Amino acid sequence: MPRTVEAVIDEQNNVRLLELVQLPGPRRAFLIILDEPAINIPETALLSEPALAEDWNRPEEDEAWSHLQQVV
Repeated sequence: MPRTVEAVIDEQNNVRLLELVQLPGPRRAFLIILDEPAINIPETALLSEPALAEDWNRPEEDEAWSHLQQVV
């Protein structure tokens, strides 16, 4: 099934995916180059996001922070 993954192309034309992609083997891909500059996000932030999401996306966390989401 086709999948869209964001990537950044650096000055040396290296393509860096901004998320982990696991494939069963080599696959063809299409690259669409947008007419906008890349946002420089530190790689450590991208790599830690899935681990943090496991902790943050729990009902206990939603309850703990619900007072900040109340509309006045």
